[in-house]
Amino acid sequence: MSRAGHSGDSSGAARPDRATLIAFVLMAVFGGGNAVAVRFSNFGLPPFWGAAMRIVTAALVFWVFVIMRRIALPRGRALRGVILYGLVGTGAAYAFMYWGFRRITAGLGGAIIALAPLLALFFAWAHGLERLRWQGLLGALIATAGVLFGVVGGFGNVVHVPSLLALVAGTACLAEAAVVFKLFPPSHPMATNAVALTTGAPVLLVLSRLAGEPWGLPATTSTWAAFVYLVLFGSVAVFSLYLYVLSRWTASAASYTYLLMPVMAVAIGAWLLSEVVTPSFVIGAALVLVGVWIGAIRGS
Repeated sequence: MSRAGHSGDSSGAARPDRATLIAFVLMAVFGGGNAVAVRFSNFGLPPFWGAAMRIVTAALVFWVFVIMRRIALPRGRALRGVILYGLVGTGAAYAFMYWGFRRITAGLGGAIIALAPLLALFFAWAHGLERLRWQGLLGALIATAGVLFGVVGGFGNVVHVPSLLALVAGTACLAEAAVVFKLFPPSHPMATNAVALTTGAPVLLVLSRLAGEPWGLPATTSTWAAFVYLVLFGSVAVFSLYLYVLSRWTASAASYTYLLMPVMAVAIGAWLLSEVVTPSFVIGAALVLVGVWIGAIRGS
């Protein structure tokens, strides 16, 4: 892992190289299916228990890599940063989001998560990590409008407010976790993910026990398929790519992937499930791409 900044020099590279952009796009593609997969997981598993199973399994995968490759674990201030990153970005974020997705559609959930770049921009500014750039603000607003217009479409007038607020809180945790990662000294991405997920998993397990959820394995093929996808692609691949991008780019720019994810989700659905792509989606997707270009790439 190349040098990720710490406080005082933590904004990352101003303009991404080709490898960073490829990782950025791959993260959006793999993450695009997460909202739908979480919905399937919630059909067969209680939300907190389903999230805990996913995080624990992904943590085990990362620990295997760490042990086999004898990767050094973070220490001192770096370890404190990784623990905080895990508590905020895994424990708190996934608790809010899994609970929120119980009564919120994948499309609306994707629109809420699309607020991450705006929140990351303000959080990075509040921490003194980045300047509040008008290009970043404009790009995030344009892309968010694109998601609302093209991806969500008509999600209905009846919205479960507590679930909506839970998704907003989860999105805020994701944005803050990206900033936290940049505030502390860097460590190896495999070790960072192993420790962070291990830190966040107990939060989900405690919440599951307090909620009285039954603990068990998935009972249906669709739930197993969703679980495997969430572990291998939605967690191991996405988390690894995310830290790779964060170590080479600014926290606010890296968070723009959350704007591409709902667009990717609809595109993947059209490709694999022959779902209809409406003209509003094409227009909305174009707005998202314009916003990402202005705010994350050109704005850098």
